[in-house]
Amino acid sequence: MDEYKLFDAEYRFLSVIWESEPVNSTELSRICLDRLGWKKSTTFNMIRKLTERGFIQNVNATVTSLVKKEQVAKYETESVIEKNFGGSLPAFIAAFLDGRRISAKEAAEVKRMIDEASDEEE
Repeated sequence: MDEYKLFDAEYRFLSVIWESEPVNSTELSRICLDRLGWKKSTTFNMIRKLTERGFIQNVNATVTSLVKKEQVAKYETESVIEKNFGGSLPAFIAAFLDGRRISAKEAAEVKRMIDEASDEEE
């Protein structure tokens, strides 16, 4: 499960890549300077680090992701549910909805997803 674990700076860096890919590594360092305030050396160290970990690739100075944003989001969500709610999806939903209203359309969509994911036959 730790295969998609990212620190905050790594996630912000990957977000830049997801928005810009494929992106030349020099251009990526310019974007990171503008958005993250990083020096060129910081960007190139992060490229090396995340390439070694299998999150991105850098081929002919073109950086692309090997991991989708949705994969990382799924890992992060599962991690929060496990850590803060003992793995209980109902406890997570209860905490999320506490005092919050959702539209009928959102409720219908959530019900549809639950029905599709349910093990039980009706």
